[in-house]
Amino acid sequence: MGSARKIQLNNKVFGPEELSALVLRSLIADAEAATGQKVTEAVISVPAYFSDAQRKATKIAGELAGIKVERLINEPTAAALAYGLQARKEGGKFLLLDLGGGTFDVSILEIFDGVVEVHASAGDSFLGGKDFLQVLFSTFCSETGIALDKLNAIELGSLLAKLEQLKKNLTTNASHELDISLNAQSYHWQITAEHFANLCEPLIQRMRAPIERAVRDAKLKANELNEVILVGGASRMPMISKLVSKLFGRLPLRHINPDQTIAIGAVIAASLKVRDERLEEIILTDICPYTLWTNVCRKKSEGNYAEGYFMPIIARNSTVPISREENLYPVYDDQENITVEVYQGESPTIDKNIKLGELHVKLPNKLANNRGVTVRFTYDINGILQVETKVIETGETQQLILKQNENNLTEAEIMARLQALDELKIDPREKQENVLLLARAARLYEEVIDYREMLQNWILQFEQIPDKQDNELIIEARKEFSSNLDHLENNY
Repeated sequence: MGSARKIQLNNKVFGPEELSALVLRSLIADAEAATGQKVTEAVISVPAYFSDAQRKATKIAGELAGIKVERLINEPTAAALAYGLQARKEGGKFLLLDLGGGTFDVSILEIFDGVVEVHASAGDSFLGGKDFLQVLFSTFCSETGIALDKLNAIELGSLLAKLEQLKKNLTTNASHELDISLNAQSYHWQITAEHFANLCEPLIQRMRAPIERAVRDAKLKANELNEVILVGGASRMPMISKLVSKLFGRLPLRHINPDQTIAIGAVIAASLKVRDERLEEIILTDICPYTLWTNVCRKKSEGNYAEGYFMPIIARNSTVPISREENLYPVYDDQENITVEVYQGESPTIDKNIKLGELHVKLPNKLANNRGVTVRFTYDINGILQVETKVIETGETQQLILKQNENNLTEAEIMARLQALDELKIDPREKQENVLLLARAARLYEEVIDYREMLQNWILQFEQIPDKQDNELIIEARKEFSSNLDHLENNY
């Protein structure tokens, strides 16, 4: 999904979106036959680590299938709903590991007071059960010496089907045998679960990196997690449970059919969407899975600059909706414009990231006092990224709207959603709750004498927090500042 790859079936060529649409049409037909009602809308689950391009392709597939995609829900969030984690009164922090046929996701969620909040997501969009099957396939071919170029499509399909069944049998058996006739020759092959696990060690190591990244991004320790949950058919393999036990010192949960967990969660999400009276209302938050950034120049020596450096504006795993800004300045005195290029990704080199768009900003005369440009990114849960530029000297603005779901939203809907995000663009220093708290501290400073130095330190510390543009950090700092003022007022 999200690529330009084409697949030829008979005499027709299909793109990923078209093949997905065929699957969705079949699902829709089954649902309509079972319920007797016409299906017009859907909630679709996607891997948490899907890029904007992959998510957009998924929405297009829904449109090609004739339905309106109401929402894309991340698969780990769907799994949390399926396990009923939102119903736990005590809440908690949970790691969900989803290993499907072609993708691997790991997400860390916190559940509290009817809110399901995603703290971090990581994964590998090109790692799944098919890669473990490929290990068996390569080993079988190597050990039997079979000539693949002599196999026809039917024989090759039969071999892969038998190897898939062998893979499943190794989840419950210490070893398994395979008997198959290929190219008029019989083959007998045996492999143990232990040998299979050893062969798959490079894949297990690929899984470790996203898991460790998610835990690190969430700023958690292994013992701070309440549960680790496995979903996805490929998670049945014992080596996956062993990996989790080794990393977290506990056995994972997997008591719901891992093939159905995501689907069950998506159904619950759809029910929440239509406010089904049998479900308690909960709030699902989401994050930006990739860093959104622009490229800048860095000074190497006097008069020499290197291009293509990474300036993050919205960091990965930031809770959405979110708005952040940075200032950019021209490199040379006679520079007439700045090009703001918008990228998505984590690589330090531009060519390995995804370019989403660009804006060209005309700079004021070189004699102007300030030729800088303020760049603001605003990103919402529906996949709309608004890029705004403002010339500091003149106040002239431009905007670029990048839509993940551009085929679904009218211009009026887009503008309404952007208007709803306007509050995010207010400087934290100007927000009423922060202004009032600083005014309260100033009033208290006038009244007390013995604690003025301490009060002044509190004020200085709180005034520095908005510079970090982290709303959660600001809220936490405001709570602490308010609590300190309460304590001082009650004991003075």
